[in-house]
Amino acid sequence: MSQQKADYLDDTDIDDALDRLPDDETIEETVSNLESRGFDVVVVDDADEALDAVRSHVPAGASVMNGHSTTLEEIGFTDYLSAGDHDWESLPDEIWSIDDDAERQAARRRSQTADYFLGGINAVAQSGELVAADLSGSRIGAYPFAASNVVIVSGVNKIVPTLDDALDRLESVAYPLENERAQEAYGVESAIAKQLIFRRETEEGRTTVVLVREQLGY
Repeated sequence: MSQQKADYLDDTDIDDALDRLPDDETIEETVSNLESRGFDVVVVDDADEALDAVRSHVPAGASVMNGHSTTLEEIGFTDYLSAGDHDWESLPDEIWSIDDDAERQAARRRSQTADYFLGGINAVAQSGELVAADLSGSRIGAYPFAASNVVIVSGVNKIVPTLDDALDRLESVAYPLENERAQEAYGVESAIAKQLIFRRETEEGRTTVVLVREQLGY
């Protein structure tokens, strides 16, 4: 199934002012503020470079899990992980090979403690905070503590001036688009049920943010 924003734009009303490509000065200030809050930051020019950055960051032999992320789809990571042309332990492949619903759900919970958990984010405040939300929590549950390492990939279109703007972007850009996708994919509406404001990383080297100079994700 397509995960592209264009597939849902005609059916949604989003705040375009919170979904624009920022100038270089804004990106530089955002990187500086993220780093001051303990995040490692990598800035790349496009989706191909983003995938290369992720591939080089995750060591051979690591267990790898990802939350649902349109951005990871767009940079090719989801296909790359499932294709198996790597030296990682792919936890999604293991999880979705389990037939029993209860066992599969238990495996999903265990996967939150993966060596490397990858995902996206709904907004990046220029002041250095990250904002994300989910219906079940499976996409963001590993971010605060559970996973040994976290890699978050985001288009720079998600950079907004303040934390308040980041919360607004979640409501007025990310949620309407995700709600359309959820109805098409699962036949149910989504919801901002579980929300994370990631203000600071206290463990050195644990969380890396890959910023891509493209319009990516919701």
